[in-house]
Amino acid sequence: MQGLMMQMPLLVSSLLAHADRHHGDAQVVSRRIEGDIHRYTYREAHRRAQQLANALHGLGAKQGDRIGSLAWNGYRHFELFYAASGAGMVMHTVNPRLFPEQIAWIINDAEDAILFIDLTFLPLVEKIAPLLKTVKSVVLLTDRAHMPAATSVPNVLCYEEVLARHDDRFEWPELDENTACGLCYTSGTTGNPKGALFSHRSTVLHAYGIALPDTMCLSATDCVLPVVPMFHANAWGICYAAPLVGCKLVFPGAGLDGKS
Repeated sequence: MQGLMMQMPLLVSSLLAHADRHHGDAQVVSRRIEGDIHRYTYREAHRRAQQLANALHGLGAKQGDRIGSLAWNGYRHFELFYAASGAGMVMHTVNPRLFPEQIAWIINDAEDAILFIDLTFLPLVEKIAPLLKTVKSVVLLTDRAHMPAATSVPNVLCYEEVLARHDDRFEWPELDENTACGLCYTSGTTGNPKGALFSHRSTVLHAYGIALPDTMCLSATDCVLPVVPMFHANAWGICYAAPLVGCKLVFPGAGLDGKS
């Protein structure tokens, strides 16, 4: 006999949809790579994540594809977390602090289809671009005004332009909760880095766990700044737990030192 109470899968997309519905006015504040401070709400974040999900399909990505990122903690990276995983793709955060050869190896091993990067990492990607075998498009996480005048990387797209071409109406698919939603590679191990796949179920349960009083004790009245990079164990899951409880979220961008 099965209990059918609340018969719904545990999915990453439900966390941001919940934040939109119940904490829609809570703020997400980011220090942008461009140098200014950006503010918006969970409601706006959810809308843009849905827009980005449509954009990913428009770029040819499909369920199961790996979507890579070389990016700091910021609102655009946050949107990508939910758009990729929510649409049934696998969010693959790449650690830019590794050796360039290791980064290229990781991207190839994961078979990333699209790579989203902050402006900071364009010189790195220019260096490794000839080694990347599966990446069809590179998307710069910026607007047209801050796009570089020239780059040796082929098929470079502007994030805000990619978004603008698509509608923000997107129905998150009801996936099997054991579907992979995230991929992180180890560092500092013997041999080549090893990939670890996170499921929607494990990610949602982890978000509940770290919000508990004896862990991070997060609530809607809190303001949390994840200094742990989103490319390091998904910022310890804070990007999932914060929308779950509706707390204000502050992203430091590249300024991870104490003074910043």
